[in-house]
Amino acid sequence: MHIALYKPDIPQNTAAIIRLSACLNLKIHIIEPCGFDLHDARFKRVVMDYLGFSKIYRYEDYDKFLSKNKSKRIVLMTTKAKKNYHRFIFKKNDILLFGRESAGVPENLHKTIKNKVKVPMNKKTRSLNVAMSVAIVSAEALRQNNLLK
Repeated sequence: MHIALYKPDIPQNTAAIIRLSACLNLKIHIIEPCGFDLHDARFKRVVMDYLGFSKIYRYEDYDKFLSKNKSKRIVLMTTKAKKNYHRFIFKKNDILLFGRESAGVPENLHKTIKNKVKVPMNKKTRSLNVAMSVAIVSAEALRQNNLLK
């Protein structure tokens, strides 16, 4: 199972997601540019020593990410989706794509990505923290594919 972060801009969230990936055996794809340096003290404080347990792939832009992952299905996690994550059937090799904390993904990506799902929320709220969204959705995807050990 794969998690892709589109131009992440909060170091603590990215670090928490990498730590989660180490614990759940998820592969992480970081689509640059990041809004921070991976040597940032805030990043290092949260990621601790989990970088060594994670499989991380970095791409200089979205086009390079797409060209390296042609055989995988991309599932965009977005508050704009109609389908809830628990009603979606995930596949073992899916890439779950999460947008920037500050802006999501650009509209042109929304238009080109077929599979979009969301975490249902209280209508009075805007969004979940991206690290929490990754945890919720990846746990369901792993459960559906019997990948939790």
